[in-house]
Amino acid sequence: MNANSNSAGLSEGAEPYLRVANLVKRFAGEGRDLAAVNGISFSVPKGRLFTLLGPSGCGKSTTLRCIAGLERPEGGVIAVNGRMQVNVAENIFVPAHLRGVGMVFQSYAIWPHMTVYQNVAYALEVRKTPRAEIRGRVMEALELVGLTGLADRSAPKLSGGQQQRVALARAVVGRPSLLLFDEPLSNLDAKLRERMRHEIRELQQRLEITTVFVTHDQTEALAMSDTVAVMDAGKILSIGSPRDIYARPDNRFVADFVGMTNILRGQAAGNPLPDGTGQVDVAFGKLRCRFVDGIRAGDRVDVLIRPENISVTPGPSEAAENNWQAAVESVTFLGECQDSIVKVQGQRMRIRVHPALELRAGQEVFLEIHPNRCTAIRAE
Repeated sequence: MNANSNSAGLSEGAEPYLRVANLVKRFAGEGRDLAAVNGISFSVPKGRLFTLLGPSGCGKSTTLRCIAGLERPEGGVIAVNGRMQVNVAENIFVPAHLRGVGMVFQSYAIWPHMTVYQNVAYALEVRKTPRAEIRGRVMEALELVGLTGLADRSAPKLSGGQQQRVALARAVVGRPSLLLFDEPLSNLDAKLRERMRHEIRELQQRLEITTVFVTHDQTEALAMSDTVAVMDAGKILSIGSPRDIYARPDNRFVADFVGMTNILRGQAAGNPLPDGTGQVDVAFGKLRCRFVDGIRAGDRVDVLIRPENISVTPGPSEAAENNWQAAVESVTFLGECQDSIVKVQGQRMRIRVHPALELRAGQEVFLEIHPNRCTAIRAE
């Protein structure tokens, strides 16, 4: 799951349909060039949805615009279905309008003076599609996104979700080789965002179209993707399945950015055991956890523990390891769970438990953590 700026984070499965290698994009700023994208590499098999996830300014949208042909990179290679789109060393750069890529922008870019039908048809008209074909293809695209009955409606009269569907229909009507999304759901409210991410994923799977999705929203990335690449400062820090990215983070930034994580500073008390776990001395005692990064005895480490991976029991467990008494400091009821702060010998930790447990401030409880549900990484 590890990835760095000089290695190809290759998705598992078939041969890559999209290949990005050593991509570099710089922008001038304050008297020097700033690397918005700093030598990243990844590949996407045909028909998969690949997400670039990271904070604002990390380079994810710039990467997408390079794939679309809207930015010209200073280094690297981009190939789609075996066809070279960019090869900086060989001075190859295919213009955006010749790449056959469909793109959905954050702003939707809907023409306000046009109807729904005209907005979608325009994408075919600029490509000189024969007029006899346009109506059939537009209506097919509108049916795919559930807008058949709104073909003649004026664009300003559409809701946010309907405008998003128009943008999606316009992106797929040209039967693109690749579909790109740049933060397409960020302008929608929470419930509509949830519904639209389900609809986008369903359409992508139905069309079996290779897709790159850009977002800063971890929930979108985890819910929609086959593979997630976490970016920061122009580099890919980790690539893996949504489950691996969340459950088995291999660096502090990924653990902290994707979900909530308790991060405990400690020192490896020994070398890893044959099962890959080892003991770490932390503030309140010894903690057995999964070792990564080739940790050896004496190394300074950070232990990563998700709040939901900490079990709460009313009394001490029979387990000899990873079992401590704690005091509940605060409890926040969130409906599907209770979010609580507990203190173990001066060390505060966040836990999430089932609401039926009904914790209360001041209560004494016992905590238990399975060794394979906490991870020790080298301290940064």
